[in-house]
Amino acid sequence: MIPSPGNMAAKRGLCGGQRQRFGVADSPLEPLTADTSMSRYWSAVVHGLTPYVPGEQPKLDNLVKLNTNEHPYGPSPRALEAIRAATGEALRLYPDPNADALKAALARRHGLQPQQIFVGNGSDEVLAHAFMALLKHERALWFPDVTYSFYPVYCGLYGIAHRTVPLAADYSIRVEDYLPQGEDRAGAIIFPNPNAPTGRALALAEVERIVAANPEAVVLVDEAYVDFGGESAIALVDKYPNLLVVHTFSKSRSLAGLRVGFAAGHAGLIEALERVKNSFNSYPLGRLAIAGAVASVEDEEHFRASCDKVIATRETLLGQMRALGFEVLPSAANFIFARHPARDGAELAAELRKRAIIVRHFKAPRIDQFLRITVGTDEQCAILVGALEEILRG
Repeated sequence: MIPSPGNMAAKRGLCGGQRQRFGVADSPLEPLTADTSMSRYWSAVVHGLTPYVPGEQPKLDNLVKLNTNEHPYGPSPRALEAIRAATGEALRLYPDPNADALKAALARRHGLQPQQIFVGNGSDEVLAHAFMALLKHERALWFPDVTYSFYPVYCGLYGIAHRTVPLAADYSIRVEDYLPQGEDRAGAIIFPNPNAPTGRALALAEVERIVAANPEAVVLVDEAYVDFGGESAIALVDKYPNLLVVHTFSKSRSLAGLRVGFAAGHAGLIEALERVKNSFNSYPLGRLAIAGAVASVEDEEHFRASCDKVIATRETLLGQMRALGFEVLPSAANFIFARHPARDGAELAAELRKRAIIVRHFKAPRIDQFLRITVGTDEQCAILVGALEEILRG
């Protein structure tokens, strides 16, 4: 049960004249201003880059951090013990460049062969290698217009032609928009499922329609949030050689600090990723990361129980937000995407920040009135709801 929002807000001094004040900014992480005297040394590609802006990691007292979709509960105790056990004299040695123990553990869990698994330093590195190895072709790469904002960054970095495909009015992915129409077809396709930042998910049958209709194009399904209510396309990997599925340990396995991600696909796709990896960084995962990730994969009970807790809290939070008048999109992720018909999204984010509650607001077309709110603990969500009640009364 989520505690009473009003009681939790009062307990933290968030009501009336007891509010704590913090600097208000939509995006406190402003890009560094280029020193024009030094930028002459930059390569042409750097001059043209618009870098990804990571979620803020603020240092505020009594912080309720609901902006970067981290798991509210800790990692598997078995993972923590494995990490502790991996410290010692062996740290002077390089780790296994192939991370064979982790590939074997992941292959066992998903019913695949180790040669169908690729691992990297977080799913962002796995994605970066995939963009270079598999998604750059003469025909454009297709992805949704509202999606993970790293995708256009990779396209700019690697010079990949791309097309953004508009989401439907309800912010869902329309399968028909990704089906070839004569010569109008994709060179490759990527989309998150569930999508980020919307949280909406395609059913596995709909994902399969896209993969099956594009046999000459790699279809990459980015499943960072799938363990919170989606259906994984890893089940289709043996059926479709053009399918690559990417996962992270940062969300459902509560190991964002270790930086571990993986891809599952046909061995031929994995070989392309390995070639890029070994031309870039042959040792992407350290000993501690490998040890912790293996133990996490093997602790199915903790994994399932912690995900179930997040799902239960999400459903309660969805109902509470709707009761406050918010439009909240259906979510199969560990976050919700919500807007209020009578209040500006940026202003709501700023008011929450004054109360040391950090959520994500995007200055982007179509979604600039939405807030993306991570599902925290029951206590954190109660504090959030109490603060929103107060703000909406003001």
